[in-house]
Amino acid sequence: MFRKSWGDRPLLGRLSRFVALLLLVWLPLAIPIYAWVEDANLASILATGILYLEFLILLKLWGTRVYGRSQVFRAYGLEWSRRQVGEFLGGLLGAAAAMVLLVLIQVSLGWMAWQALPSVRVLVEAMVVGLAVGFAEELLFRGWLWDELRRDYSLRKALILNGIIFALLHFIKPPEDILRTAPQLLGLLLLGVILVQLTIRTQRRLGAAIGFHGGLVASYYLLTVGRMWQPSPPYPMLITGIDGNPLAGLLGLGMLLMISVGLQKLAPR
Repeated sequence: MFRKSWGDRPLLGRLSRFVALLLLVWLPLAIPIYAWVEDANLASILATGILYLEFLILLKLWGTRVYGRSQVFRAYGLEWSRRQVGEFLGGLLGAAAAMVLLVLIQVSLGWMAWQALPSVRVLVEAMVVGLAVGFAEELLFRGWLWDELRRDYSLRKALILNGIIFALLHFIKPPEDILRTAPQLLGLLLLGVILVQLTIRTQRRLGAAIGFHGGLVASYYLLTVGRMWQPSPPYPMLITGIDGNPLAGLLGLGMLLMISVGLQKLAPR
């Protein structure tokens, strides 16, 4: 099924083969799940879980049989080391600090109001969801996809393409919602660029990117599900964030831009 010659094909040829193999195995399992499981949320969780498990297996086979790697996940940025753990914690704290600063700015301007501390259950849920999303998406986008892009493109071009693909795949929604939440697309693009920058700065290790990504997801979960802070209407949604998402407003975009510029200035020469 796998051929070493696939690794010599252009980017689209490699990506199409990888995705085709993934869907070939997943669809026969996913279709019955969506057809027979009445709870739509449960069906989505089951299908997504199976899809990602298959992705991990395929990634292992792809790395060993197409590229001849002996330590596949290490090559994609995953390793268990004190340095990686430290970078993960640094990314996590950086994301938390950025979100706290955004909230404090809005509170000081009267655009948000304190509600209550989240329950322990919601706090645990936020941490689990943040870690799961951070790990899954970073291995996909800054691990596998980044590796494939760098085989064909320069560092700068691969960085831009990675950010664009990351943003577009998170922006699949009805046309009316795309128009209404347009600033979110730019925020996702900037976030994708930042996550690549963190991966580059840590010599392709994913710890910092997983921590930063997971920290943002966990913080947003606490803001929306935990309802720690609530907008205080009337407030300028275009500035504070559409649908309560701080990264979908001008304040959040400005912060992401400053983080990206800061990382660029600190990049090793």
